[in-house]
Order: sequence, then C-alpha cells, then structure tokens
Amino acid sequence: MKKTFPMLAVVIIIALSFFSFCGCSHPQSDEVIVDKVPVKIYFSPNGGCTEAIVSELNKAKGEVLVQAYSFTSMPIAKALVEVHNRGVHTEIILDKSQRREKYSAADFTAHLGIPTYIDTVHAIAHNKVIIIDKETVITGSFNFTRAAEEKNAENLLIIKSNDLANPYVVNWENHKRHSEKYEGR
Repeated sequence: MKKTFPMLAVVIIIALSFFSFCGCSHPQSDEVIVDKVPVKIYFSPNGGCTEAIVSELNKAKGEVLVQAYSFTSMPIAKALVEVHNRGVHTEIILDKSQRREKYSAADFTAHLGIPTYIDTVHAIAHNKVIIIDKETVITGSFNFTRAAEEKNAENLLIIKSNDLANPYVVNWENHKRHSEKYEGR
C-alpha cells in the first residue's frame, strides 16, 4: 500500500541521513529542497530491506557505488556481482573491520572482479549507502547483513533524486581517495 507522508517528515528523514554520511574533519552541510521526491521506507526485522536493495540493484544501468560498515549479506553481494557482470560500473568501499571478518563479502566481491576498497582513515567507516545511476540513494541504519534483515531493528530509505544523489557521489569519491584497494585473502 502506498502511503503519503507530510513533506516535512520526508525532509527531516533526508536531513538525518545527511548527518550520518559526512565523516569529515570539518563541518559540512548540503541542503536539498525536496518536492515530490519518491521515498520508499522499510523497517526490519523481516521488513524486506534486503529484497528491496536487490530489486533496486537489478535496475542499475550505468553505475553502482557502495559504502558499507558491515557487509555479509550474500543476496546483496550476489546482486552486486550480477550487476557488475552485466557491465555496470560497480565499486565498493568498506570499513577496515571487513578485512578481518570471517564472513565478509569483501573477499567474494574482490575475487569476482569488483573493485573493493577499505577505508582505513576513519575509526569506523559507518556509512551504509548505495548510489545507483547517480539518481537513487539507498541509506539508513540497515547494515548489509543477514542479522540486520532477520534480527535487528533497522531502517532503510530508497530515495529517487539526482539532487540528493550528487552530494552522496561526491562523498563516496572523497572516501575512495583515501581508501586502500582490497585484493582479498
């Protein structure tokens, strides 16, 4: 069922998302005026977040940029590999903890040819963002893990907006510049 949310609520949700992505050593703010922007909202546990992400990835035509703190979800990893194999430019930046995790998808994606990087600069690279074709932003507290889908109380936003995607792409590129290429174990 499609729900309509007051525009102020959507603006607040997007503004809160901006606060979580900065990770910069100096204050940074981006302002986006939102009007009639489609936003899909999901909650877990068992709210279909993983399925929604996979569905959006399957629509990718030109580019997928990922930033993830914890990334162990095989459905999401497999969808990224399928997108990459279709010729869609795909790159991933992960938190440094993913080098040590027993079940990280970092090895899977790196060994299958997706450029995978480790953000070693920040204490925790806590972003959970996927940017698709510079027009769709997937973000929220949802980690790309099975536990996030099945056990944790998480939220996920899928926002269709070129204006919103632009600062996320810039932020992703800034983090890539200081990240190290991950070749896998």
